[in-house]
Amino acid sequence: MNYLIIEGYKDAAEKFSEESGLHSTVDLGSIEERMQIRFAIQNGDIKAAIERVNDLNPDLLDTDPRLYFHLQQQQLIELIRQGKAEEALEFAQEELAPHGEEHPELLRELERTMALLAFDNVVSVSANSAGAHMSPLADLLDFAHRQKTANELNAALLAAHSQPKEPKLPALLQLLAWTQDQLDRKATYPRINNIIEAVLEEPGTTAAGTPAAAAATTVAATAGGSNISNSLSTTTTSRP
Repeated sequence: MNYLIIEGYKDAAEKFSEESGLHSTVDLGSIEERMQIRFAIQNGDIKAAIERVNDLNPDLLDTDPRLYFHLQQQQLIELIRQGKAEEALEFAQEELAPHGEEHPELLRELERTMALLAFDNVVSVSANSAGAHMSPLADLLDFAHRQKTANELNAALLAAHSQPKEPKLPALLQLLAWTQDQLDRKATYPRINNIIEAVLEEPGTTAAGTPAAAAATTVAATAGGSNISNSLSTTTTSRP
């Protein structure tokens, strides 16, 4: 339940609560509000995200200047992505420069972002996009940077409501992988080879007990529960 709430799987959380009989102290309706803010950032609509944050928690951005800076930095990146150089310069001078004066530790991030304007064709590409022009600052334009900003804001919203900022499940999966790795060196025992099914399997009874399967379990766990996240995304309803 903890993982579902923090990561924003509202439908899955409701279904889990219904089938397990467990009830969360968190209003599941608040998940939708957080996810709308996350989706806005993922879609590059930073202005809408800020407006939603101010409606949900008017004091949050006033009390967290670093978070507010990162949101405005993302807004600057979106302007540059759209080729609006003049508007980007004006926005940086009016909105971001004052933050740099008040918080000198943020100046380096601002300078790096402004350096995007020095490139005529700044394109963020994946490792599979061979041959495309890629600037040394292309990571700022990558979707992963939007995701990083969205995660930072999501964590702040959770903390503001006295909720855990990080789900417990990824850490538990990593602990499971580490524990089984240690036991593999010393003993034969029933182990979990498939973290999705989470079934204890007797040693030597299935092909899943091979070293390759054990390695797969470790990789899946250390990935921070990404397999479970992907599984959930295919079972929950789609969002705008």
